[in-house]
Amino acid sequence: MSAGLDTRPGAPVPPPERPPLFRGLKGLVTRIHFYAGLFVGPFLLVAALTGLLYTLSPPIERWMYADALTAPVSGPELPLSRQVEAAVATQPGLPVTEIRPSRESGATTRVSFDADLPESYSRTVFVDPYTAQVRATLDTYAEWLPARGVIDNLHRSLLLGAPGQVYTELAASWLAVLTLSGLVVQVTRRVRRRRERLLPRTGGSSRSRLRSWHGAVGVWASVGFLFLAATGLTWSQFAGANVGALRTALDWTTPSVSSTLPAAGGDAAAPVTDAATAPVAPRAVPAVAQRVLDAARADGLSGPVELTPGEPGEAWTVQQTVRSWPSQQDSVAVAPATGTITDRLAFADWPVAAKLARWGIDAHMGLLFGTVNLVALAALASAVVVLVVWGYRMWWLRRPTRPDGSRGLAGPPGSRERPSPAAVALVGLAAVAAGLVLPVLGVSLILFLLVDALVAARRDRQTGEPAG
Repeated sequence: MSAGLDTRPGAPVPPPERPPLFRGLKGLVTRIHFYAGLFVGPFLLVAALTGLLYTLSPPIERWMYADALTAPVSGPELPLSRQVEAAVATQPGLPVTEIRPSRESGATTRVSFDADLPESYSRTVFVDPYTAQVRATLDTYAEWLPARGVIDNLHRSLLLGAPGQVYTELAASWLAVLTLSGLVVQVTRRVRRRRERLLPRTGGSSRSRLRSWHGAVGVWASVGFLFLAATGLTWSQFAGANVGALRTALDWTTPSVSSTLPAAGGDAAAPVTDAATAPVAPRAVPAVAQRVLDAARADGLSGPVELTPGEPGEAWTVQQTVRSWPSQQDSVAVAPATGTITDRLAFADWPVAAKLARWGIDAHMGLLFGTVNLVALAALASAVVVLVVWGYRMWWLRRPTRPDGSRGLAGPPGSRERPSPAAVALVGLAAVAAGLVLPVLGVSLILFLLVDALVAARRDRQTGEPAG
């Protein structure tokens, strides 16, 4: 006789126990992890392999473009005006868009021009700072040389432009979902010892060992995966635009110096007639570059810098370009005709959110901590590769039919219990909320819930009763 249960005739029958509100939620999360890994795995694999290739791009660049990047030290550096003049002479009629003086002894000076090239590309002339001889002319992508530009575009969009950025959003957002759902599966699964949640098993069947390795590596790499997903979404097509709009609304955008020149006599209401606001003639660009650089150096901007000419009648901008830790990103605006500092902005005065965004992007690109950063990114990319491969291997080992006639496990992991309406609604609300910022993730997650419901209904018709 059960303790506390009245079995006498006529005794009231206790009401049946109510099932848990979120019954089947764990199984639903497990199936999300399983199916997402199965169908999104190829995208993650491509992202990881191209990311791994990206970590090798710095030595590739140094090897491929040694002649453009370096120059033999043959004496003191010539004035910047001489170097820019030599570059301008090779690109008649093209406006200068950026000047990067030699970063260190033995490095060339870069002068970029606005040529008829695809978006984000520039015609860049590399000048020997000691002789003012042109070492090479290359079509560069943003701040990168051609090889890294190809690798970067391959990683970001599969060389497909804006349509290819959907792949970036799909891979980055589902990497986060796979990481979080994998943590739930690993933390809640039954284990003989708690250490097996963090360390792989050495015994048991090949499938159990594989699952143990898959879970342990996923746990250890989870923080890195979430970081890559969050920072990678900033480059995606839809989520990136939403993140940018959110940063603008919260005033978290990256600040910049004002390129507006003061009016004559410093009176904002006075007409702009001072010579300082006159457009810079193309032939005067070399002399102006020297004047602007001298003013910035005198104002305290040390180390590597980039000079960006303003629009006609605007100030030039000079910004430090050290993005490794500790970052040096101070900037000033300089009147091109007089060399007067018209505005200044110290990196220390950036909003905290803008600093975090800068550091996050630089760490994602392997710039923040140098070689250590690149090694960490390579390790994370390798972890994604092995986890995807192991995931497909586990799926193959549990496939329903095998050549020898034996049968594997029926259905995907977590398919025995039908999720309650509350569990489905909880995941559905999460999908809608995610879709407001991450449209590709939200739509694909809702599609998964619909497909999962259809598969469950089909299974019910085949068995004659609902699962669970």
